[in-house]
Amino acid sequence: MLRLHNLARTFFTALLIAVILAVIYALWLRYQVEPLTRDGKVRADVVPVAADVSGLVTDILVHDNQPVKKGQLLLVIDRPRYKMALEQAEASLASARVALDEAVREDRRNRAMPDVVAQEAIEQGTARVGQLRASLQQAIAARDLAAFNLQRTELRAPVDGTITNMDLQPGLYLTAGKAAFALVYDRSLRVEGYFEETKLPAIHVGDPASIYLMGIADEIHGHVESIAGAVEDRERGGGEAQLANVNPSFTWVRLAQRIPVRVVIDRIPPGVRLVPGQTATVEVHARPGEVRVRRSLPW
Repeated sequence: MLRLHNLARTFFTALLIAVILAVIYALWLRYQVEPLTRDGKVRADVVPVAADVSGLVTDILVHDNQPVKKGQLLLVIDRPRYKMALEQAEASLASARVALDEAVREDRRNRAMPDVVAQEAIEQGTARVGQLRASLQQAIAARDLAAFNLQRTELRAPVDGTITNMDLQPGLYLTAGKAAFALVYDRSLRVEGYFEETKLPAIHVGDPASIYLMGIADEIHGHVESIAGAVEDRERGGGEAQLANVNPSFTWVRLAQRIPVRVVIDRIPPGVRLVPGQTATVEVHARPGEVRVRRSLPW
């Protein structure tokens, strides 16, 4: 009886050890071999919204975190000043046209009386007509530029998106080319998972993927769109025209490099909101037979 008891205890102990080893092996496959990473981020293209002309902000028609459509008016910059510049350019254009018309009439009159008017005066009149024609073209270009600048006083949304980091107030002076705020391009929302390089053989373009945001249990469906073509080599600090600066390594443990994998979002569950910068877990569903354990040699 005692012997049977010892055998039963030994059997259950061995079974328990086998179950523990199986669980450890399953967890090792799950987190070390299968294409899964908890190092993922929600990303989106951010468009810096900058004014094309300089001036005071007179009207602000949107607010921070507001969704906008492409072409929607966002703000107006010092429109009266640029309107007066257009009127001045139009007046200069009218004056140039009057001067050219007068010079053309005078040149025709001089050419009609070659016996009375000296040849030198005729040549000077022809040259003056040419100069005034060039001045007229400059005046037309100045008028078109003034009209273009007046049009650019209205700052419109370049793409559909959500305004962020906006703290403008009427009366502030904007400089041309300097970003006033950012616009998150909603259609570019995606997830980038940073997978260890040892897991890349099991990842292919087009593979389905599951995305889980931190704190949200609902699954987001997507697929692999692309894999990064290159990553920064931090071991090499030399420039193109310098010698390679390779840091010596004396460690026995070599950490796998992280490679960005872009995942396109196919379907978002109702009520789930994606915010660029959120942390995500990305699991790529590898094709059958693609997940294989590879042992790295120590040399």
